[in-house]
Amino acid sequence: MANVSDYYETLGVDRDASQSAIKSAYRRLARQHHPDVNPDDHTSELRFKEINEAYQVLSDPEKREMYDRYGHEGLDSTFGTNPGYADFGGLGDIFDIFFGAGEARSGRGRSRSERGQDLRYDVTMTLEQAYHGMDSTFTLTRQEKCDVCSGLGADPASQPQNCSTCNGTGQVRQQQNTIFGTQIRIIACPKCHGEGVTESIPCAKCNGQGRFTQTSEKTVHIPPGMDTGMRMRLAGEGGAGLKGGPSGDLYIFSHVQQHDIFERKGNDLWCNVPVSFPLAALGGVIDVKTIDGSEKLNVAAGSQSGEIYTLRHKGMPDPNHGGFGDLNVVLKIVTPTNLTEDQKALLKQFAELRGEEINEAHEKGFFERVKDAFSSL
Repeated sequence: MANVSDYYETLGVDRDASQSAIKSAYRRLARQHHPDVNPDDHTSELRFKEINEAYQVLSDPEKREMYDRYGHEGLDSTFGTNPGYADFGGLGDIFDIFFGAGEARSGRGRSRSERGQDLRYDVTMTLEQAYHGMDSTFTLTRQEKCDVCSGLGADPASQPQNCSTCNGTGQVRQQQNTIFGTQIRIIACPKCHGEGVTESIPCAKCNGQGRFTQTSEKTVHIPPGMDTGMRMRLAGEGGAGLKGGPSGDLYIFSHVQQHDIFERKGNDLWCNVPVSFPLAALGGVIDVKTIDGSEKLNVAAGSQSGEIYTLRHKGMPDPNHGGFGDLNVVLKIVTPTNLTEDQKALLKQFAELRGEEINEAHEKGFFERVKDAFSSL
């Protein structure tokens, strides 16, 4: 024999290894060194040849016993062992090598059905609509499941026939002879695409596809609290699947318009509220507009411009966890303009009481200030 390596060492098993252990070792090594996995690798081809030769002997109880007693010479004289590819015992062993037992022998093979297309709809809303939630109606064009054939693609009056090419198995065998032996591949049947059956009469409404394109009006409910960039997933509301496959999903993307008063940060709202100087100095109560009404706010005496007051739970609803954010009110002290003479006098008196100097020049007109400037020269 050209190859005199020990078969047990070739498979990496003990001499008392069980048939299960031998087969397991063979699968592992065959997957690793198969020529399809290592194209143009002469070393792997020779190694794969040795592995198959060892398995051919050790998987046969009679040959294994003769090998254990007399070694390679006993096999040569008794069985005339051919050191080529092992006898796989049918197509199932081919799949066992690469996929494990039973994984690829499902009768019909892979179905032609495919999942439907995912669809997208963008909805734009005001901040008030986002606060309360809304219903949005839009036109949706999608693949609908055929109501005549129930999405299967075949005329209901006809009966599926076993594929004449694969005899209903969904698989065909390709065999190629090489200098190293016979290589066998199992592929999906090209005629029935692995399904094992062919429709004798396709459905007339959907032309055998199991679905057709349809445009319709659809209404979806947008829950309260949605923000720009958030999305909703409506499972199974996308396009219908091919040949009875599952439908895709419909995704709703929300876009919230900017507001004239409120700025949104997460579930919190922010707004600027003008406050007069006397009220900020003395304190008082003001009305603050909220997203759904108004609230009374107590402004403490001595409040400064930029000071923040928080109205708890007066912000946006949380669409995921419930509850509400807060409304943050930023005070903006407003300086009065167009004062009357009486108001000016009172402010001067207030400043004098506080020991503050008022520049009279600021109260004079432009030409008066210029006149005073020249008279002082």
